Amino acid sequence: MEFTPKTSDCAIEVDYCQRYCEKNRIGGDVFLSKKIKEQSRVLAVLSDGLGSGVKAGVLATLTSVMGLNYMGSFRDPAKAAKSIMETLPVCSKRNISYSTFSMVDIDFDNEVRIVEYDNPPVLITRNGSVMDTQKQEADVLRADKEPVQINVSGFDAKIGDRIIMFSDGVSQSGIGSKELPFGWGIERVGKFILDKIASKPEISAHDLSRAIVEKSWLNNSHKALDDITCGVIYFRNPRRLLIMTGPPYDRQKDKMLASLVEEFPGKKIICGGTTANIISRETGRKVHVRLDKLTADLPPESIMDGADLVTEGILTIGRAAKYLEDKTELDFFTDDPGAKIVKLMLDSDVINFVVGTRINEFHQDPNMPVDLEIRRNVIKKISKQLEEQYYKETTIQYI
Repeated sequence: MEFTPKTSDCAIEVDYCQRYCEKNRIGGDVFLSKKIKEQSRVLAVLSDGLGSGVKAGVLATLTSVMGLNYMGSFRDPAKAAKSIMETLPVCSKRNISYSTFSMVDIDFDNEVRIVEYDNPPVLITRNGSVMDTQKQEADVLRADKEPVQINVSGFDAKIGDRIIMFSDGVSQSGIGSKELPFGWGIERVGKFILDKIASKPEISAHDLSRAIVEKSWLNNSHKALDDITCGVIYFRNPRRLLIMTGPPYDRQKDKMLASLVEEFPGKKIICGGTTANIISRETGRKVHVRLDKLTADLPPESIMDGADLVTEGILTIGRAAKYLEDKTELDFFTDDPGAKIVKLMLDSDVINFVVGTRINEFHQDPNMPVDLEIRRNVIKKISKQLEEQYYKETTIQYI
């Protein structure tokens, strides 16, 4: 998932990876994140339920949901934590809370506030090192009125910073083994993270969280002896995408359409043969159909200098909309033009649609399949899906 503040100066990429304890079909760790669009805030919670399995999962889910809701209401993670601690049940045998948590609240100006209770410490990386955020302790009362301590910290995030949250399934992985008798440990986890970033400075939140979880799994001799969960928040420059489809209503605007492609600072997709031919004519760049990339049910893609992808129009856009609506898992082998559009959209933070409004009567034939909706309606549908389901920032310009 990616969250982009309204200023578009910084993209906040959030993702996580998880392996359940191998003896359970349901995990006891829960990671949730949320964007409050009206306030340009991003919230994230990692909760670890006591033990593993159904009961732990229910309590971790309860904690995570409460964390998101309370942070959204109070605008203060410490107050949210206080409310959670007053609500969570306590194990009568072990005299500890039934779940632990780490909560992160990121404001519109990238001010970060973090509250932690009994989870491994949240790690923040900046410029090749783990940053010290000067955590402060605060006393709160549990549901049984026993006082406990939470850690509160904050900092102003910059481009390139990362926040890494993980459960004790990561820090305690390998415990009891010859190589790691006391577990992987926070320092070793931190070094592993820094080494990964050094080898690939722009590693995504998805790839970094996956690498941490997989290494924990390897520490346990390819086993998940506990639930293993890692969430990563990555502050980076936004990735921009331009999608152009349909010819302008006024043919005198063909030059403007071509200039948008020339001047756009990001990746570009051209959807539609007429649109591609207009840009080809105005820029002098030839369009070549890729006969080596034929698919059974979609027209082939084309190649044009200056464009990252050139496809047929409404059929391919309709397929992309369906993939988004169905939340289809697009793996390496799903490589049709519609899937390529979706992959580029999901890899971007800001998607700008330029939609030509010249009517193509062929697409208004009531006997044509539903896939052939008027392009404007399809683009509106895609834009809504990207914003509501994938937290992208989108704009639509009609010409």
